[in-house]
Parts: sequence; structure tokens; C-alpha cells
Amino acid sequence: MFVRIEPSSSVPIYRQIIDQIRYQVATGVLQPGDRVPSVRALAGQLAVNQNTILKVFNELRNEKILRVERGSGTVVAQSGQSMTLAERKKTVATLLREGAIQAIQLDIPKEQAVDLLQMEYEIILSEKKRSQP
Repeated sequence: MFVRIEPSSSVPIYRQIIDQIRYQVATGVLQPGDRVPSVRALAGQLAVNQNTILKVFNELRNEKILRVERGSGTVVAQSGQSMTLAERKKTVATLLREGAIQAIQLDIPKEQAVDLLQMEYEIILSEKKRSQP
């Protein structure tokens, strides 16, 4: 599991982590039954307080995205397909909002920001096609 936090972001760190785990589940990067790092391991990896990760895991457990299995630790509980369309849109909207904030702060016109999004979208789709067997 790869998680990257942006300390300068206006989005709280715990929310960044939640959104990225949701995204990885929704896209199939994380599959049902996959183990996630322990609270201590993920906190160390991201250099954040363990209470932050505990808050993330608790929220994702409440949303039934993660579950605790005795003897196995914390695992992915659901596939991305079981996330509703509204939940998937909310996850994307949160990420796009952050991008829009950055574009405004950097004085990038809306049309150019939209062009950048479309370009990145196409690059990712072509990379995905190339990586499939």
C-alpha cells in the first residue's frame, strides 16, 4: 500500500490518508482480504502520530472498508465495486478540489487546469493499457 501525504495541503493529513485508501480500494489496488500495515508501521512510514492513523483506521472500519481479523491484523473488507457511485464521486471531488485550490493559488486559468486534468487522465489510461497483460 502506497500513501503519500502533502503537508502543505489544506486537506487534513488524516483525510488525505483516508481518501487515498478509499481510492486504492475503489480502483482495485487494494483487494478484499489484503492486509494493511499496522498503526505503528504506517505512522512510522508516513512520519505522523499513531493517533492520526488510529483515527483513519477507525473511520474506515466504521465505513466497512477495513475490518480487523483476529490473528491477521487489519484487512480490506470490501471491493471498490461495493462503494456507491456517490461515494466514489465524493472521493474524486475531494481530490479535484485540492487540485483546483492549487491551480487558483498558482494563477493557472480554469481552462488550462481542465486541459491538464484531461491530459493526465489520458496518460494514466494509456499507462494502464500498457501494463495489462
